[in-house]
Amino acid sequence: MDGLGVGDVGNIVLRDRQHLSQDGLIVIVLTMASATGEVVAGPDVISRGFVYVRESENLMDSVKNVIRDEIAKCEEKHIKEWSVIKSNLKDNLRDYIYQKTKRNPMILPIIMEV
Repeated sequence: MDGLGVGDVGNIVLRDRQHLSQDGLIVIVLTMASATGEVVAGPDVISRGFVYVRESENLMDSVKNVIRDEIAKCEEKHIKEWSVIKSNLKDNLRDYIYQKTKRNPMILPIIMEV
């Protein structure tokens, strides 16, 4: 129930809400130059419902390093498609976080271009 109606929330929405409530959310924000594909700002990592950032600074720093390494790999391979970069970030970060915490948060990469 979402307050607007009863029974109009699908199974996928309920599954996502359950996933968020159990494992939390990590948002990755990057700003890249549209012409060159190089990172202008970021990565910024925002965590909600996953870990308390002030108590897990080492984990957040290592997550940023994993993101930087993956972006460097994409630059070496001359990958400039946002969808491929986002997919690679999600896959590698998901594996790394599960290895370190045994949790599987929802990962949402946001790439802005300037």
